[in-house]
Amino acid sequence: MIRLASQSPRRAELLSQIGIAFEATPADINETPLQGELPEDYVMRMAQEKARAVHQHYPKDWVLGSDTSVILAGKILGKPDNREDGIAMLSALSGKTHRVLTSVSLVGSSEYHALSESQVTFRHLDQTEIEAYWETGEPADKAGAYAVQGQAAVFISRINGSFSGIMGLPLFETAQLLTQAGIKIG
Repeated sequence: MIRLASQSPRRAELLSQIGIAFEATPADINETPLQGELPEDYVMRMAQEKARAVHQHYPKDWVLGSDTSVILAGKILGKPDNREDGIAMLSALSGKTHRVLTSVSLVGSSEYHALSESQVTFRHLDQTEIEAYWETGEPADKAGAYAVQGQAAVFISRINGSFSGIMGLPLFETAQLLTQAGIKIG
């Protein structure tokens, strides 16, 4: 049995896309970054902690954990706390290139870990369209306050990296980890 340590419908959709049968079993962990923790270390730690937390309850199963962070000027932009926070994030991303880090951890009889990094460039956004986008409800529960696969696609002028990684589960890296663990894909 493979368990996805997530309640994200996007991650579930992506994992299904590569033909993996799984059960979604969300992890309940503290996702607060540690003092001085680098973004790369943070996303890797989160994916590992999610997978390990679920694996404790299902020790015979393989557990896949993942974490995504939007990074602008070295700062982690998590999920917005409220409207004001979301609008501030989108305003900060306007006209700039930022990094999206997504880590994947597979925990079972062994552990396997990978990190995907992508760069995303937003065109300049005016205040009216930022506020209109917030009002759609789409950005409220997304890292960096946007969904690359949703309405925010019209803001993005360039992507360098993994589209699925930006969505929340880099399929190339995930497939590599599953293969290393001897799990057949498709």
